[in-house]
Amino acid sequence: MHELTTVPPPGSPEHGPLRPIELATGAVLGGVTVGLVTVGSVVPFAAALQLVAAVPMGMLAHRHRLRAVTGTAVAATLVTFVAAGLMPALGILMTATIGGIIGGVKRRNGGFFSVFGLALLAGLAWGLQSVVLLLVFAQTRMLVFNSIRDTAQGTQKIIGRFSELAPAGQAVADLTDAILRWWWLYVGGGVAFGVAVSALVSWFILGSVLDRLAWLPSTDRLDAPVDERPIAPLPVTLRRAGFRYPGADTDALRDIDLSVEVGEFVAVVGHNGSGKSTLTRLLAGLPPTSGVVDRPGSAGLGHLGGTALVLQRPESQTLGVLVADDVVWGLPEELSGQVDVEALLAEVGLAGMGGKETAALSGGQQQRLAVAAALARRPALLIADEATSMIDPDGRQELVALLAGLPRRHPMAVLLVTHHEADAAAADRVVHLAEGRAVERLPDWPRPVWDTRRRPMGPPLLELRDVHYSYNRRTPWETAALHGVDLSVRRGETLLVVGGNGSGKSTLAWILAGLIEPTSGTCELEGKPVSRQIRRVQLAFQHSRLQLQKQTVGEEIADWGGRAKGTGAVGRALDAVSLDRYMTTHSIERLSGGQAKRVVLAAIVTCRPEVVVLDEPLAGLDPEGRADIVELLARLRDSGLTQIVISHDVADMAAVCDRTVHLEAGRILEADPVHSAARHSDSPRPRGSDAVWRLEQGGQA
Repeated sequence: MHELTTVPPPGSPEHGPLRPIELATGAVLGGVTVGLVTVGSVVPFAAALQLVAAVPMGMLAHRHRLRAVTGTAVAATLVTFVAAGLMPALGILMTATIGGIIGGVKRRNGGFFSVFGLALLAGLAWGLQSVVLLLVFAQTRMLVFNSIRDTAQGTQKIIGRFSELAPAGQAVADLTDAILRWWWLYVGGGVAFGVAVSALVSWFILGSVLDRLAWLPSTDRLDAPVDERPIAPLPVTLRRAGFRYPGADTDALRDIDLSVEVGEFVAVVGHNGSGKSTLTRLLAGLPPTSGVVDRPGSAGLGHLGGTALVLQRPESQTLGVLVADDVVWGLPEELSGQVDVEALLAEVGLAGMGGKETAALSGGQQQRLAVAAALARRPALLIADEATSMIDPDGRQELVALLAGLPRRHPMAVLLVTHHEADAAAADRVVHLAEGRAVERLPDWPRPVWDTRRRPMGPPLLELRDVHYSYNRRTPWETAALHGVDLSVRRGETLLVVGGNGSGKSTLAWILAGLIEPTSGTCELEGKPVSRQIRRVQLAFQHSRLQLQKQTVGEEIADWGGRAKGTGAVGRALDAVSLDRYMTTHSIERLSGGQAKRVVLAAIVTCRPEVVVLDEPLAGLDPEGRADIVELLARLRDSGLTQIVISHDVADMAAVCDRTVHLEAGRILEADPVHSAARHSDSPRPRGSDAVWRLEQGGQA
């Protein structure tokens, strides 16, 4: 057995093959570069796009080693050559040169003189390359030179018609002859000068852009040192294992004792921030910063017979266009041919769906596909990290049953990480985590409670009439999502729309927010199409982090509200969602899931919308976080805000919603009032209600 007790110092290794984070980042940023250069080359009036193409390559060089930049540049050049021809391909190489110089110097904390030296070398290299190419392609060179000479002679003849301009015409001819005679000097020197000047100018422009983007995260939390041992992740034993992230003041995990054997189904239960995901990283091969992780070989994350991960958001793991392609995506050709795709799909409940597009799958189906793709690698250890948190209750039960049955049919172990106690019922063992430690049991969190509304509802505000919507309309892949939806929402009402994964809830949310228009039918706010008055309706995404684009909380809220940073409006918005005002300077990257949802709601409130559409506001949150968000929505409701909540969490949302609409297969089945004992409880009114009301009225909080 081998013991791992230390973690290498932070920072990317400068040797060895490209790591997963480098491959992924290179693929994304290289693709962006190809798109910018290609579009800028073939689309009239879009040449300016080529000027910004150096930004993604600069970001890559700023964050990763030269090998990643070189590999990305070569791949991008080949793709561009096939798509757009020789000149755009050379443009990719030039872009990679400039971006690589600026990003590389920034990465090593260099300065202007470093850029100057590298720019001269790059300029000389490009100049020499230009001369060599013209020497090799001699016939092409002579054709170009003859064209230039003929143009000069024609210019001389035209100018020579005017006696007073004859000397100028002769000067043009003499200059052309001199340039063509010493072409290698002029061409090489001109190219070298252009590259050097471009690099020096880019140091001030591109360098400033990279400085502003430096706060974006670029680390791979699953990155681990290379383990040369044979792949053998089980059995694995943790003895007083702990982990502290670089720069953190406290341990994310400490004193964990755990063992996992082949044939076991183990559940790890804990609330947000309890250390569950950190534990999965240790099991996936990340060395602990204290204690011991003991296994017979390497974890083999992503390798055949090693460790496989199924994550919270299945769409982030879906790469193939078709279901069958995704199952074997990334496997070598000789191994992918050995995989019985149809049998795997049947095992996870997707029989006969190999030819279906992955984009048309529901959330639960995408998670099943992720499990099938993991099984194609025949893992010894399958880790499902919050894989049930984003799907509906029925889908969650089916996925847990699927995971529980895998160790009985395959020589493997399954570890399910969740914050739902019910998900752990089928497990052989349950490990409870709280504040980074193993505990006997978790505390019971109160369910959301709320009293009756304080303000009456008004007349109808938002109305949908016979709304239909189809994706990929008028193509062979057309898919109908909504069928004849009729819905009326009153001013100040909080409406709950429920349905399983794939029922059309998210499509309905986008139509209600005016982001897409119905294929047929109407969606109107006070008699006018919502799509023409988008700012009056705001949408809170299911994944809140996707809506947060600024570096700090204060900047994000101010940007939404169109106000300067540090104004009282930002503080009042934070008061409204019960966040301390000191969080104004808090980094977006350090927000928990519940905090991110609150920041989005605070930003939305500063826009003073008339309607807020919330897509799965409780998804991915632990019981405490869910209760906090329900309490916040209740305060917003009593401020007079109209809310449409798209969710499958009926039990929790019943505490705040006035009415429920049931959506199934794109059709509304029924609508009824929400009946819940929570609505008639004697719970005190939460703090912050008046702050919301004053914020909506534009007053002081």
